[in-house]
Amino acid sequence: MIQSLIAILDLGSTENAAIARAVRAQGVYSEIFAHDTAPEALKAVPGLCGIIINGGENRVVDGVSIDVDPGVYRLGVPVINVDHTSPDHAADLPAWPEDPSGVIDSFLDKCSAQRNWNMDNFIADQVELLKRQIGSRKVLLALSGGVDSSVVAALIIKAVGDQLTCVHVNHGLLRKGEPEQVVKVFREQMGANLVYVDAVDRFLDKLAGVSDPEQKRKIIGAEFIRVFEEEARKLDGIELLGQGTIYPDIIESGTKTAKMVKSHHNVGGLPEDLKFELVEPLKMLFKDEVRACGKALGLPDDMVYRQPFPGPGLGVRCLGAITRERLEIVRESDAILREEFRLAGLQGKVWQYFTVVPDFTSTGVRNHARSMEYPVIIRAVNTVDAMTATVEPVHWDLLMKITDRIVNEVPGCNRVLYDMSPKPFATIEWE
Repeated sequence: MIQSLIAILDLGSTENAAIARAVRAQGVYSEIFAHDTAPEALKAVPGLCGIIINGGENRVVDGVSIDVDPGVYRLGVPVINVDHTSPDHAADLPAWPEDPSGVIDSFLDKCSAQRNWNMDNFIADQVELLKRQIGSRKVLLALSGGVDSSVVAALIIKAVGDQLTCVHVNHGLLRKGEPEQVVKVFREQMGANLVYVDAVDRFLDKLAGVSDPEQKRKIIGAEFIRVFEEEARKLDGIELLGQGTIYPDIIESGTKTAKMVKSHHNVGGLPEDLKFELVEPLKMLFKDEVRACGKALGLPDDMVYRQPFPGPGLGVRCLGAITRERLEIVRESDAILREEFRLAGLQGKVWQYFTVVPDFTSTGVRNHARSMEYPVIIRAVNTVDAMTATVEPVHWDLLMKITDRIVNEVPGCNRVLYDMSPKPFATIEWE
């Protein structure tokens, strides 16, 4: 089924994702395109019924004010000219109201958009697209055990069944007990074709002495691909690589009018000599939509509502150059945090919570003597789509209990801090 589609042309707005989600919330599929997308290319987009030109503070690129191709206005579909928080351009693009839903609702009526975009239709479309892309070939899926890769696995299995082989790589950057849990759930309970690879030493050796976050992500992304290539050679006919890439990964990895926030290992971290054709059925979904997709596919709640976990894992929570000592501090303190949040009834109520360990020590006292040990930083946030986030106001008594456990049970830690920074200005992860 061809869905109605609203194209959002990115003319420098920082609110493209919010507008895309607002359109989708009214049952119409929306997608963000670069401002200089050719009219002919837009005309060829299936289901195109309207265009939103979305301006903002990044409209000036390299000193020049950018604009869309005038041919966009002659495509025969309704076009709306709107600006976000950019007084300099108020004369040529009117501003969005504080609540854009009314404007969007009227525009969708003008476009005669069919408001039937939902997860059942999305799944039906993706299953058909996956069948066409994959054909009789075989797919190798990077299965972390997180929400995104789990939903991808379910979609591909629904489309092509046992043509999928899942590979779970233990790169030494997973949470406590996670590799064992992934094997149990996917191999023993779901009956998936699962290959387990112990690559702890291999990854940590590659990352030794590397402190730059972008470099760490690229090393992890490239090494993942190398591992998958090696596993593919052991199997017969593997040409495709499945990934749990979602829309925020693509947006945050940079566009023509938005500077990169961070390279996601499955976007900016991929090697140039990639030998696989990518299968990424979720790449146009936001995180809440991925969860809705998982529910519609029948995945269990404890999998669908599992906390998001970055592809580089604890590697971006062990700040600076990764050491095994600090990695273990992150792993153990994170396990305590998750246990105490569960006991306090916060599991499933707080969107994401984890610990971070920086690469410096501070003076402390242990066994009646001066000690130099690491601080542990607690991060707990709530969000809908991972594009913005607010800080969870954790009760003081719970914070004190967590602090007491961490400093007493985790060797090498003498301080616990609570991160009060929302997104923006901070990102959810520290690196």
